[in-house]
Amino acid sequence: MSNTATLAKAPAAQAGPAPAQTAAKARRRRLLTWLAVAVVAAAALYGVYVLVFGGKTVSTDNAYVGAEVAQVTPLISGPVAKVLVRETQLVKAGTPLIVLDDADARIAVEQAQAALGQAERKVRGYAASDTALAGQVAARDADIARARSDLERARTDLSRRQALSASGAVSGDELTNARNKFAEAQAALAQAQASRAAAAGNREANRVLISGASLEQNPEVTAAKARLDAAQLMLDRTVLKAPIDGIISKKQVEVGQQVAVGAPLMAIVPAAEAYVDANFKEVQLKKVRTGQPVELTSDLYGKDVKFHGRVRGLSGGTGSAFSLIPAQNASGNWIKVVQRLPVRIDLDPKELAAHPLRVGLSMKASVDVSGAR
Repeated sequence: MSNTATLAKAPAAQAGPAPAQTAAKARRRRLLTWLAVAVVAAAALYGVYVLVFGGKTVSTDNAYVGAEVAQVTPLISGPVAKVLVRETQLVKAGTPLIVLDDADARIAVEQAQAALGQAERKVRGYAASDTALAGQVAARDADIARARSDLERARTDLSRRQALSASGAVSGDELTNARNKFAEAQAALAQAQASRAAAAGNREANRVLISGASLEQNPEVTAAKARLDAAQLMLDRTVLKAPIDGIISKKQVEVGQQVAVGAPLMAIVPAAEAYVDANFKEVQLKKVRTGQPVELTSDLYGKDVKFHGRVRGLSGGTGSAFSLIPAQNASGNWIKVVQRLPVRIDLDPKELAAHPLRVGLSMKASVDVSGAR
């Protein structure tokens, strides 16, 4: 009887797991079905997104912050006396940065000032000489008048004696003396006229030096002032000042260093005027236009901080075209590589002030090309 019961229970034990397996398979089928539905729904949503929003923006993460960096270079040579700033310091335009030794420049200024004083005194001397030369001309006029009077007297005396010589009332010696005095009077008048002409010429030459211009406008004084201004300019250039607002970078100058004209001493980075150069693939640039809005994020601040800007313009050539060793595509081993073209993007100054950027930082840029035609 026990064998019969055992045999009766065996089929029941074998039939027990079948419903559980069936339920598990049903659950798997439902999960697979929902998964397929989810995939189809995601594909449909993506298709809708592409249809609605696709093609309205072009993006790249190959973008970097740049700025118009100002180089600080001396316009005169000399030893460095003082360095007034340090690396990373924020400076304003006009802030003194470096002071060169100014001993030679100060001496040059003093010499130029002395030369200017001499020129002014010389020109004042011209004015005084004009009065003296005018007196000389007047004196020569008086000499001419006396010479003419003497000549008329000698002519009259000669004529009287010539009239009496025929009757023998005048001796030959007296007539000869009269003729000599007449000749001497003529020579004296000629000499007086020549002296007057020389005096008048000297006065005219002196008046040319002072006529038509005041003391300040006289050419000699103006030239001396120009030399003084040049010396003062050299003195002013011993103090190197910041040309723009920015941050001191690449400082390579120390006290006592002998600097040459044009040597780069430091750079000033205008952080408040930074821009972004975004290197887009050539296949992305079909609809990119100047003035289009751009949204950017920085690796420095993360995705929570968004910058906004506008396209300033596209570069005149690709990065490879302007590289130190351009690609030689005609060499025979050519392989096509998608080129990238720099796109300059101007940033919002207010956003830059709130979240400053530094040159070289990585950015991600997305240009809105929906309005392009």
